[in-house]
Order: sequence, then structure tokens, then C-alpha cells
Amino acid sequence: MTLLRTLFPCLDELVGVKIPKWNDENSPWEILGPNNGVLLEEQIRTTKRGDDSIFIHPDAIVAESAVIEGPCYIGPNVVIRHGAYLRGGSWICNDSVVGNSSEIKNSLLLPGAKAPHFNYVGDSIIGANVNLGAGVKISNVRNDRGMVYVRLFSGEIVQTNLRKMGALIGDGSQIGCNSVTNPGALIGPNSMINPNETVTGYFGTMS
Repeated sequence: MTLLRTLFPCLDELVGVKIPKWNDENSPWEILGPNNGVLLEEQIRTTKRGDDSIFIHPDAIVAESAVIEGPCYIGPNVVIRHGAYLRGGSWICNDSVVGNSSEIKNSLLLPGAKAPHFNYVGDSIIGANVNLGAGVKISNVRNDRGMVYVRLFSGEIVQTNLRKMGALIGDGSQIGCNSVTNPGALIGPNSMINPNETVTGYFGTMS
């Protein structure tokens, strides 16, 4: 099974849900990087457009105080709450929540994912039904500004060739309040991370 579908088994079950496409499912981060033909921003532009390449499904609820920059895709039954900030490349799938003072940048939230309170999600893929506790930050840039690498669950280290990459958080995971993931973190499906933790490398198991 590919890394993409091991982290995000929901992809095998989704019917009628608009999601991005990947060229290499063993490098799921490829949609976050430039000049590869599958960049999230490029794929959003190919969807049905609204003003400034912003697509908001009629069934979505968006607070008047939210700030949305294109290109951006907001699917059905999504809730965008007061003070949320969606930057370019945000793809928010159905039934997801972006809450008060949360910022999303160049990231994919799969169905039912929640970033409900004071969260930062940068250059990341957040799995189905993941919940980010209040204050969780998904860091996407190394302090030395170097290329981000990923340590796979096998222990192998893979270079992403990206200077900005946050985390891949597997379906069903729960991240405790005020936790931080370092760039390139992998979190297996259904993981439970305690509050105030710092996650580097990989967390959880892949079976």
C-alpha cells in the first residue's frame, strides 16, 4: 500500500467528494511544492471558479469576518468561523471546520478535519476526522531554512526538496492542545498526542 493511502485510508472510501490528485502516492507532499504540475493551487484553479479563483460550496457556512485568499476551495457543509484566515492553496473538504483565529496556508483538510481554535496549519495534509486541539501549531519551516526531510516509519530518511512542509497527519488522529509538530512530521492514523507535546519525525505505527 502506498504511503498516501496508508496515512489516509479514507481515500479508498470517498464517493462523490472532490479531492486533489497525486502523481506519486508514495510522496504525498508533492502537492504542496512548486513546479510539479499537481500543486494544490494549480488544481484549485481547474475547479469551478468563483471570484479570484475562490470556490465556496453553497452549503458551506462562512463567517463574515473570515478572510479568504484565492485560490481556495471550500466544500459542502464546511464551517469557516469568526476570524479564520484561509490563504492561497487552501483546500477544505466537506464537513471540515476552520475555527476562530485559525490560519490555513497551502494545505489540504480531508473530510471532517477540524482546526477549530487558534491553530496554524501550513503546507500540510490533515486527514479525515482529525481534530487539532486549541493552539496546535503545524510548523512548516526549519529554523535554518534548509530543505525539509521526512523520516518514514521504516526509519528511512527521504528528502522532499521542499523548504516549506508541515505535517502529514493520518486519519482519525487527535492532537492535544498547544502541541507543535516540526516540519516533515508524519503521524500515523488514529494517533493520540497529549497536550503540550512537540512531535518530530514520525509518531505512531503503520500496519
